[in-house]
Amino acid sequence: MRPIPRIVVAGTHSGCGKTTLASGLMAALAARGLAVQPFKVGPDFIDPGHHSAICGRMSRNLDPFMMGEAGVRETFVRASAGADVAVVEGVMGLYDGLDGTDTASTAHVAKILDAPVLLVVDAKGASRSVHAVVRGYAGFDPAARVAGVVFNRIGSPRHRGLIEATQSLPVYGWVPRRDDLVVASRHLGLAMAAETGILAGFGAVVEETCDLDRIIGLARAVPPLPELPEVLDRPEAGIRVGVAHDAAFCFYYQDNLEGLARAGADLVSFSPAQDRLPDVDALYLGGGYPELHAEALAASRCRDDIRRAVDDGMPVYAECGGLIYLTERLVTGDGDHPMAGVLPAVAEMTGRIQGLGYVEARVVGGAPVLAPGSAFRGHEFHYSRIECAPDARFALELLRGRGIDGGRDGLAVQNTVGQYTHAYFPVGFAETLVQAAAAYRRA
Repeated sequence: MRPIPRIVVAGTHSGCGKTTLASGLMAALAARGLAVQPFKVGPDFIDPGHHSAICGRMSRNLDPFMMGEAGVRETFVRASAGADVAVVEGVMGLYDGLDGTDTASTAHVAKILDAPVLLVVDAKGASRSVHAVVRGYAGFDPAARVAGVVFNRIGSPRHRGLIEATQSLPVYGWVPRRDDLVVASRHLGLAMAAETGILAGFGAVVEETCDLDRIIGLARAVPPLPELPEVLDRPEAGIRVGVAHDAAFCFYYQDNLEGLARAGADLVSFSPAQDRLPDVDALYLGGGYPELHAEALAASRCRDDIRRAVDDGMPVYAECGGLIYLTERLVTGDGDHPMAGVLPAVAEMTGRIQGLGYVEARVVGGAPVLAPGSAFRGHEFHYSRIECAPDARFALELLRGRGIDGGRDGLAVQNTVGQYTHAYFPVGFAETLVQAAAAYRRA
């Protein structure tokens, strides 16, 4: 099997310029005519959106906690088919993992993929001292192959010269400080790719200030990865699953969508803020920013269509933003907005984080889209809270995470479930949803 050229762009810490450099590297490689397959370590949705816009290929998450090591390798190999090079953007600092361990860290993923690491180091306010940082990172876990460095935020030629006087690891780039190439942030992270294309503009900076030929050579000097078993052809189920996809609902793991397609679903994208509900057999409402589009969601007749479909027994699976949309009302700083009115609860935006981190969930309640006794892992990140009716029914018990009320998640009504957890679908989950959709269609 031909080795997949690959490189992991890691940082010493959050805020060192890792996202900017990784995105710029993707853009520079794409500008040279290479097919670049992007990846993001961890559960984040926003950075992959920027990657996809830059590369023209869907970025994928690589998260050992949610996917397992075999799942990381499988997603990487399948997604990299036909690519000339794969670029993996890390998360936080190189060695920052779950609960202070190596698990799900950038280093963990680099070791799973047997990929070289290009370390981004913020040189602002330091000169020779940066080499102590580099040597510490390179020696902390020799199994994570820190192959070279890109020094970021170089202030002047003299600043570069002071650093260059001492050697540590090979240097692949000297990137000057650029205050004009900064992506705006909001409460869930960076602005979405559709709102700004500024990261792609960093490609020219990387081409000018980094040794792209040597970086390509580094990415190509890798061993092959194990081959994957053949995937069976998709069954012709003829089941239509509606997927809310617009500025309000934009957080989906690509593997989940492809899992539904492999299970036989035709995915039908629509905008709850602008469209009527299409002719579908089930709904998947992902996360996003319903609070920023509350007026449009409240004004759209789609919420009435969805309420009637739920009353009719249609299976509906909703995560985070989708959960909020299915409640009776959403209270924001701009007022009180009626939502779909499916779940017996009211959502309220707050000024601080209400839930952040990995989730482990076990299905304890009845909902056709959740197999009883099954378990899955995922992630939550929300600034809202949900006030439920006293007789609200929950489908999920959390072994880890906050969920809706500190230990439970997954409000369930008829064939609908809405949860804060962004789940990475385990084996069989997509099939269960498609089977529930098929049963609804037959009925």
